[in-house]
Amino acid sequence: MERLNAVVDFELFRADLERAVPRSDRSKGGRPPFDHVLMFKALVLQASHNLSDERTEYLIRDRLSFMRFLGLGLADTVPDANTIWTFREALTRARIAGKPAIEVVFERFDAALAAAGFLAMSGQIIDASIVAAPKQRNTDDEKRDIKEGRVPPAWANKPAKLRQKDRDARWTVKYTKAKPSLGGAPRVDLAVPAFGYKNHIGIDRRHRLIRRWRVTDAARYDGAVLPELIDRNNTASDVWADTAYRSQANEKFLAGRLLRSQIHRKKPKGKPMPRRTARANARKSAVRSAVEHVFARQKGPMAYSFAPSAWPEREPRSASPTSSTTCSEWSG
Repeated sequence: MERLNAVVDFELFRADLERAVPRSDRSKGGRPPFDHVLMFKALVLQASHNLSDERTEYLIRDRLSFMRFLGLGLADTVPDANTIWTFREALTRARIAGKPAIEVVFERFDAALAAAGFLAMSGQIIDASIVAAPKQRNTDDEKRDIKEGRVPPAWANKPAKLRQKDRDARWTVKYTKAKPSLGGAPRVDLAVPAFGYKNHIGIDRRHRLIRRWRVTDAARYDGAVLPELIDRNNTASDVWADTAYRSQANEKFLAGRLLRSQIHRKKPKGKPMPRRTARANARKSAVRSAVEHVFARQKGPMAYSFAPSAWPEREPRSASPTSSTTCSEWSG
């Protein structure tokens, strides 16, 4: 984070931030607002490490590296989760040149990184990871209403209960292929049900920075999101991904944009994997595995997780603070 502070002049964003999130004149008193640049840097921390609002507040209080990045002292007041959420929502609603202000400032943040030498280089790697959410205890009728996009009648007149209900997360099944036993006998594959969201990311191979990002419910098919994760600014044409992204539609999409598919090939149904295909997949895995380091950073030291909160009129919850492009591995 000290390195990020050194290569990016965050004062460049102040004018846009102040125009997008104006402050009151405080003629009637009240608590002084947090500095615009400090709040934007908090959003950068949040997006860089895929943190919930509550986790962001906790880590700012807990980590000296976070406090130094924000310019805070040990005795200074730290923005709480509600303040972080309010600032981000204000940036999302505000418009700059017809676009959401949050997209504009993060695009300029990307441009500042590129100007400092962190260009999207050497191709891109696409993957997704499930983010667990608290399981819901709903009746069959309530589940049906949620799937059809309706608010269950029993919740409509209970705003407190409605705020505690997650209507965006979905169930999915995560399959784990079982490896053969030492004797060669086949083993049963594992199917693990999971409830929550999927964090879809696209990173550049050279710097391992998250260049594109999207969150969906856990039931969304990985391959359907690939077109939204492609970074057209990458200096190379190769795109790596696992077999979940292999489809005729995706191959056609990549070819139409003069991109070279490095997506793993699937095993023929009912037949053994051809040796040539297995070797090609192994070579691709050596590159594609880099994206797992990004997820490991988020899930390990940063304790990436879904943190439920009750917020009035809150937009669909996500496992990460913003869909804007940002970096992932600035270590403290």
